[in-house]
Amino acid sequence: MASTPPRYRQIEEHLLEHIRSGAYPAHHQIPAEEQLARDFGVSRMTANKAIRDLVQSGYLIRQPGLGTFVTDRKAESSLHEVLNIAAEVRSRGNAYRNDVIRCEAIEADDEVALNLGVRLGTRVFHTLLVHRENDVPIQLEERFVNPKWVPDYLDTDFSRHTPNEVLVAACPISDVEHVVEAVLVDPRTATWLDTATTTPCLLMIRRTWSDEHLISYARLIHPGDRYKLRSSMRNLR
Repeated sequence: MASTPPRYRQIEEHLLEHIRSGAYPAHHQIPAEEQLARDFGVSRMTANKAIRDLVQSGYLIRQPGLGTFVTDRKAESSLHEVLNIAAEVRSRGNAYRNDVIRCEAIEADDEVALNLGVRLGTRVFHTLLVHRENDVPIQLEERFVNPKWVPDYLDTDFSRHTPNEVLVAACPISDVEHVVEAVLVDPRTATWLDTATTTPCLLMIRRTWSDEHLISYARLIHPGDRYKLRSSMRNLR
């Protein structure tokens, strides 16, 4: 027989259900400890532990003298690192999956040839995926890969491995270039991202090298209301 979860866990699950459903959106003030204690028939200490755990997990933030509020848990990536998006999502305690839209070999057009450092018409590998967090699209990844350096790229089961995982395993990244701009997307991209064409999005252009070899060129589009980019610098003098 399954054991009954501790009472503080029941409060946590109640609050998480409201956060994940959108009933408690970002910056929403949750009920006070006293109210939760009364609603669940527990001590204030038990309600305090539930809130404290969710604060430590990043779901809530306490504002002294004001109350406890839901944090803005947008998906986040670093500008200085190239991380596996599946690992990023799971590190936040959320479920990851993707939709594979394209997985093919194509001839490089002017844009791809220039950014991938190959001649016009060169055969390159092309993938197009929608990455999802708890089933919500957070990134459209269009990637072009030089087959010379990753010949087995298209043989990958991308439902199990992300393009990043494949590239890092085949050619450890030594250098990366990022260019970020705000854009509005076309109707087809908006449909893939389940957003409106009027919603500002973040476009990140990423090129990666392994030693002197230019391995891939990617266009990563994130809905601006669901994603943020982070950069930090230390020891500045």
